[in-house]
Amino acid sequence: MPSSFNVNHAAGYEQLMGRWSRTLAPLLIQFAGIADGERILDVGCGTGSLTFALPHAADLSEIAAIDYSPVFVEEARRRNKDPRIAIQEADACALPFPDGGFDRALSLLVLHFVSDAAKAVAEMRRVVRPGGVVAAAVWDHLGGLPAMRMMWDTVASSSAAAREARSRYLFQPMMRPGEMKQCFIGQGLAEVEQTSLAIRMDYRSFDDYWEPIAAGEGPLGKYVSALDPAGRAATDAAVRAAYEGGEPDGPRSFAAVAWACRGIRPVS
Repeated sequence: MPSSFNVNHAAGYEQLMGRWSRTLAPLLIQFAGIADGERILDVGCGTGSLTFALPHAADLSEIAAIDYSPVFVEEARRRNKDPRIAIQEADACALPFPDGGFDRALSLLVLHFVSDAAKAVAEMRRVVRPGGVVAAAVWDHLGGLPAMRMMWDTVASSSAAAREARSRYLFQPMMRPGEMKQCFIGQGLAEVEQTSLAIRMDYRSFDDYWEPIAAGEGPLGKYVSALDPAGRAATDAAVRAAYEGGEPDGPRSFAAVAWACRGIRPVS
């Protein structure tokens, strides 16, 4: 099932989100809990932020990673130097693995871009053993991601089309309070817990912040790339003013919060 995340180049994704995914990955691993000797599945691996963090957290026997995007799969394979890691192109809603083959299935910043997120959770449950763990995290776009919310609110102030796009962005699957927990419970997982994971997004300058969006990466990048030259110039100026906040250009730091959920496949 296709992802709704717009990706053009791996390098652009890295600047937009990959660097923050790498910061968030150890927090999800700690929340999910992993142990030596386990077989782990990374669902929606992207360029490998979670995949390559996993071997640093435990002496794992095997790590399988899948992503729908051939751009991401190619880049993750290029980076991989660990023989325990196997990366392939696949659909989160139709995982190409037998039932019960993994100890844990993890998904970092993916489920909100899957149109049938419940099906993806059901697939993660299917491929872990009884007693195995399913864990996932998604950004809280509405209340926990001010760096991106600032962009959307700025463009939405002058465009009905942007306001519609912002609404879709803010209320993607799994983002309402308790929504992911209820989905996990609904897909038959037990002992379900939900929490928040927080990091900081530190930017060197406005260009560091805006370049991947201006290049068309991600949901807002897709919107911006469709603007005419006048609309594009006005948007660039407005977002710059929001970033700078009346002070000279330079470093800015934003809190970033993700919803995280974990559950256990019942033994019987």
